[in-house]
Amino acid sequence: MLTDLPNLLTLSRIAAIPLLVGLVALRYPATDLIACALFSAAAITDYFDGKVARARRQQSDLGRMLDPIADKLLVCAALMMLVGMGRLSAFGLYPAIVIMLREILVSGLREYLAGIRIGLPVTSLAKWKTGFQMGALGTLLAGDTSAQVLHFSFLPVSLIGEAMLWVAAVLTLVTGWDYLTAGVRHASAPPRDGTARRGPLPRPPG
Repeated sequence: MLTDLPNLLTLSRIAAIPLLVGLVALRYPATDLIACALFSAAAITDYFDGKVARARRQQSDLGRMLDPIADKLLVCAALMMLVGMGRLSAFGLYPAIVIMLREILVSGLREYLAGIRIGLPVTSLAKWKTGFQMGALGTLLAGDTSAQVLHFSFLPVSLIGEAMLWVAAVLTLVTGWDYLTAGVRHASAPPRDGTARRGPLPRPPG
């Protein structure tokens, strides 16, 4: 059900996006710090919604659908705001492009594979990618101005964030390639009944 705690945690990530965008748009050191805290809290729910769903046996097709959507919306909104507000250097723009393209690629693969009733499981390396990606975006949202507010001006916060973003981009390329080859393998496999496939099968409920 939509009101189950795991689904509410997932929906909270989507609900946080307008507030996150507004905070970053204000361009004050204090609001940057709050945006970092909000993004970090939203990212943490990505871990807890699955954990709670398994513990309470509340796993559902609705949750499996909402979870990757919420993740992609949150990540893409953060990236767009960082780029739009000039918070990324020219060198940091390239990993951002890689991450955005990978999100589109995986979304397309999941949509196709869902049509033929095949799931696309999350690998251990993809979880590492997510960890570096969320950490990088949270750090970049805080920025150097937030470090000054906290009297940590000696820390190159933005530089650290971009370095983490590059690590996430490298992992993104590896996991994206893994997902792409898995999708091509399933798409190229002959139908199990030996007949030509004329189109996607009906999607499962939810």
